[in-house]
Amino acid sequence: MTLDAELYWGGAGLIVLWLAAFALSLAATRNGAVDTGPATQELGSEPESPALVALLANRWRSVDHAAAATLLDLAARGLLELRQPADDPAHSTVHVTGEVAADLTAYERRVLARVTERAGDEGAPIGAIAFRAEERASSWNGALRQEIVAEARQRGLSRPRFPRLLASALFVSAFGPGVLFALGAVTGGHNVRGAVVVGVLPAIALMYLLSRSLGERATRRGLERAGHWAGVEAWLRAHEDFAQLPPAAVTVWDRYLGYGAALGVTGRAARLLGFDAGDRRRVWSSYGGTWRPVRIRYPRLRPGFGATSARLLQLAGAAAVVGVGLILFAVLRQPDWAVTDGPDPSHSLRRPGLLLTLGWVVIGMLAVASAGRFGRWTLFVAFLASMPGNYASSHGWLSHAMEHPGPLAGETVAIACSGALTAYYLVLAVLERRAAHTLTGEVLRMEPRKRDGAPRFLALDTGDADRTVAWALPAGAPVVLPGSVVRLSVSPATRVVRSAEPVTA
Repeated sequence: MTLDAELYWGGAGLIVLWLAAFALSLAATRNGAVDTGPATQELGSEPESPALVALLANRWRSVDHAAAATLLDLAARGLLELRQPADDPAHSTVHVTGEVAADLTAYERRVLARVTERAGDEGAPIGAIAFRAEERASSWNGALRQEIVAEARQRGLSRPRFPRLLASALFVSAFGPGVLFALGAVTGGHNVRGAVVVGVLPAIALMYLLSRSLGERATRRGLERAGHWAGVEAWLRAHEDFAQLPPAAVTVWDRYLGYGAALGVTGRAARLLGFDAGDRRRVWSSYGGTWRPVRIRYPRLRPGFGATSARLLQLAGAAAVVGVGLILFAVLRQPDWAVTDGPDPSHSLRRPGLLLTLGWVVIGMLAVASAGRFGRWTLFVAFLASMPGNYASSHGWLSHAMEHPGPLAGETVAIACSGALTAYYLVLAVLERRAAHTLTGEVLRMEPRKRDGAPRFLALDTGDADRTVAWALPAGAPVVLPGSVVRLSVSPATRVVRSAEPVTA
């Protein structure tokens, strides 16, 4: 066996050893079983906060509903007030009472600050607590989890799943297989770049597995307290109506409603008090003086949405290529192009089905190229589109189609549609030359598009309607933060934003 082969086999063996050690580490650091205590309504003389209970109830894996449970607990302690003016709990409002508490934890101060930011002095609907951007919601909830975990460790309820020495050993040893693979690549005659790639890939895979497993696990005291709170959960679930209580019921149930949200019992209240990215199609806004829900529509299938004048002319040309190409193809094709008889006409390249299919595919590819969308998958899609012509019969309606003077019925429809689309793009290009309109309002959402280079959605609330249609912010334009008041220069025809000027933060 050559030296490079020995190095490769050595690296593979190290991977097997690392995976075995990793599996043993996972088995050795599993949480113990939680012994459910007797059903009880006793919280204890110094009970853990609902946020800590959420960590225990979720088996130290997550802190789901911790923010909602903390809000309910702050309301039970008099720092916040929840009101339900109508029968629908979704229309409940949250208000800051102005009470001061000096013993708040870091995560309680975070929740209170978020509510105060949204509610102000007049209060706000509970739906307005949600964030308007996925990035900010993720960052806020990540910081909240870190603060909860920090207190859980301080109180002896939680600890890192892997001790520092074990985590360091797994981290360092994850690079061992890559080193042997890189040495094997160099001794085998490969260049340095290839050796680096071969050496880095195993480390990336192993580090990914390790990062997915880093987290918290229970302590002995944590298991004991989890058993106690499991007993409280059993007592709360014995009340049939408790799961459907609205957030305003905190005035009756006091702190039990917050603990019920942390334990997953009061699902209704926890769902309504969301601290996530919220509903992208329904956003609460106070722009204009009063809180109201604004519904947002995102025009995904609107032709010419967010396009410039040059882009509209290019799209008009692509549509014209289809119409003109189909007309020329229908007028110029002759029956003698196709072979419909002979010893084996089904294997001829001049079969009617193949000729028709290839003609349409070529016209489509020319249109795609004119539109500037000719990518690496275009030829593959064109190949698949031409496949039916290879299996179509050389007799029947295909032969009659080759003999038909002028466009076929389907071609006529396609010509009419391409002509209408060409005219539509040309009209939009003319309208795009008009003076821009000016709008001032609050940015509700900023939604990215999946396709690279596509304009982003910008939903603006001008304060005079409960519905709005998103505008197209070009990909190269500066990012506008949700919640800021901006002055937009827009083109209504294409709904493109020409410029955005911040008014207030």
